[in-house]
Amino acid sequence: VQLQASGGGLVQPGGSLRLSCTPSGRTFRRYGKGWFRRAPGKEREFVAAISWSDSRTDYTDSVKGRFTISGDNAKNIVTLQMNDLKPEDTAVYYCAELKTPAIRHGAQWYGYWGQGTQVTVSS
Repeated sequence: VQLQASGGGLVQPGGSLRLSCTPSGRTFRRYGKGWFRRAPGKEREFVAAISWSDSRTDYTDSVKGRFTISGDNAKNIVTLQMNDLKPEDTAVYYCAELKTPAIRHGAQWYGYWGQGTQVTVSS
């Protein structure tokens, strides 16, 4: 099973994109899902996550107020609405399954990584 991220593209600063994360292959449900990103020359970093048990969400500070994670538990699909995009948001975005009941920011707490989707913010 892998999680496929889609919806990336090229957008001007201040623009919006909506990313989707859908499972491929046999589906199952763990505790939630998270979004990560990797910018050129940088480490992979946590962006946002949602917990299925209580629909709690969490975000890294740099995207709070601009990004919104939401999900359909029944369909096991998660989206990331990204508004007011900035050049520093440019990265490959990945989604993954949360392996613990509590939302955590470390990538080691997530699994079933799939191919990411490129987001480029540039004028």
